[in-house]
Amino acid sequence: MNSIYRKSLFNIPSGMIYLDGNSLGPPLKGIESISEDVIAKEWGGKLIKGWNESNWMEQPITVGNKIANVIGVDKGSVVAGDTLSIKTYQALAAAIKLNSKRHIILTDIDNFPSDIYIAEGLVDSLNSNFELKKVKRNELISSLNEQVNTVLLTHVDYRTGSMFDLDTITNKIHQNGSTIIWDLAHSAGAVPLNLKANNCDFAVGCTYKYLNGGPGAPAFIYVRPDLIEKCYPIIRGWLGHKAPFDFNNTFEKSPSIEMMRVGTPPVIQMSILEKSLDIFRDLDLHKLREESIKLSDLFINMVEQTCSDLHLESPIKSSERGSQVSFSHPSGYAIMQALIDRNIVGDFRAPNIIRFGITPLYISQEDIIRTVEVLKDILSNRLWDTPAYLNRKKVT
Repeated sequence: MNSIYRKSLFNIPSGMIYLDGNSLGPPLKGIESISEDVIAKEWGGKLIKGWNESNWMEQPITVGNKIANVIGVDKGSVVAGDTLSIKTYQALAAAIKLNSKRHIILTDIDNFPSDIYIAEGLVDSLNSNFELKKVKRNELISSLNEQVNTVLLTHVDYRTGSMFDLDTITNKIHQNGSTIIWDLAHSAGAVPLNLKANNCDFAVGCTYKYLNGGPGAPAFIYVRPDLIEKCYPIIRGWLGHKAPFDFNNTFEKSPSIEMMRVGTPPVIQMSILEKSLDIFRDLDLHKLREESIKLSDLFINMVEQTCSDLHLESPIKSSERGSQVSFSHPSGYAIMQALIDRNIVGDFRAPNIIRFGITPLYISQEDIIRTVEVLKDILSNRLWDTPAYLNRKKVT
């Protein structure tokens, strides 16, 4: 068993092999007591006094500081709240104002669709000549020029698990005089990050995947400390004001990362996330990464030896892959449904990809071996080829 295996800390149904933490992380055992206390003792017992007596108003920074530890930045440079879509919009809107002479936003054509939609929406709302340019991953560096203002990239690709070399890409973008925004949705809590050492400008991410904050858990935004003074939020929520309870009709931004706060924090969900992040307090992310690579390599090798119908979509080199392994098959959706029916849970992404999140905190070598055995059985005997598995559900 790997040295960081901690499945006993998680509430995962008995007998289930859960390979979908890259989509929704499992809850910690006993986490419901946190929400119960907030509801009964804080909200119920204190009502509105909870904002001061239970420090509800400070939660976005308290949680942000715990996330800062995970992504390798200073305390006071991360704030939590709202959704990843909102935080992406905030980061992009702030970034493009840092250099008004450049008018191209550059992104990966296969970036997560929501990131692309947000960038398109922002461009459409500007009365200027801004342009969103979408290029293939291997054309990214060659597409940098003196007109590129900001580059928006997802560190680990949601379909294939392909991972950008964050340090090299960031340096290239800075050499071009451009700004970088990293979407860490599929890497925060899964791979070691040191955004401070990498001199990253902005980063955003969700907390319901590898950080186990629960469905709909608030997102986060990082702004490099020296940029906080230079930035100005385009979504000017009252809690981004330097003195929100003065109720001044003129917006004056907070001088801290709190300028990126928007509305009232979701106290119950934030309390769950705050507790969930404690697992990363003393966790060696480099050891986590080592175990993830071992398990992923084992999985790839076994599948390629026994399941020839599946095509590897993830990079074979572990240095180019996040904590996820993906395969393709024309009937990928049905295959995944058959696998789930056998209590092995991964997921599917259109048009034909089956994804497996490799999270060593609750995945063992035995789980990998068992998964491949079941996959082989499903493929060899065409157990996926039934109406029940072929009929797609709303969420895949």
